[in-house]
Amino acid sequence: MRSERRVKIAPSILTADFARLGEQVAEATRAGADRIHLDVMDGVFVPSLSFGPLVAKAVRSSTDLPLYVHLMVVQPERLIDAFAKAGADSLIVHAEACPHLQRTVQLVKEAGTKAGVTLNPATPLSAVEEALPCADELLVMLVNPGFAGQPLIPDAIEKVRQARRMLDERGLHMELAVDGGVNAETAPKLVEAGATVLVAGSAVFNEREPVADAIRRLRASVEVAQRVSAGRPGKGYEGSECRPSSYGSDRR
Repeated sequence: MRSERRVKIAPSILTADFARLGEQVAEATRAGADRIHLDVMDGVFVPSLSFGPLVAKAVRSSTDLPLYVHLMVVQPERLIDAFAKAGADSLIVHAEACPHLQRTVQLVKEAGTKAGVTLNPATPLSAVEEALPCADELLVMLVNPGFAGQPLIPDAIEKVRQARRMLDERGLHMELAVDGGVNAETAPKLVEAGATVLVAGSAVFNEREPVADAIRRLRASVEVAQRVSAGRPGKGYEGSECRPSSYGSDRR
């Protein structure tokens, strides 16, 4: 049986006011966010272009929360060291961008950060299955990445259930994160499906309400769902182990 634990809320700075980025990150920290999520986009793997390691370094100076960097880029291995040095605590890479996914995960670990793997809505879970024993987190995209504020694809909730079942059956005690269309209305369904981390952008950073109020509302929306899901097996997170890769072992 997995123990009941608090679902993590991870505000994504993609929709923050960049003129007040440090202030808004600090506000999210005070409001009880569990981590800060940084969406890095290169205009190639996804249509949009966002920011690089310098912004990550600036965010690092504004919070003591873990920084999770989602690399929506081609050849993510080129950016591993730069974001690790900028203060990232975890780097998340896409199965679609990594022909040698397990190797890339190992390179992330060798840089001294945690490693997450993610996949787009149309990519089957089997694409990441073999790399999961080396990873620390699985992130399921609920929208096609590249633009903030999209509604989640309804079928993606079933994919979250399938991911939860896959992790439980394989005995993989890792976080199951979801990203895209997460708000106070969709969050309970995602928690019930087995998600343990909610990445939320426009539901947290918006012009309708203060950041603290948005996080409080999102947190309240999942409390009942979390109590319901607490009895399901396999939700606890203990990290992962993977033997060091010989590839790139002399990179530093």
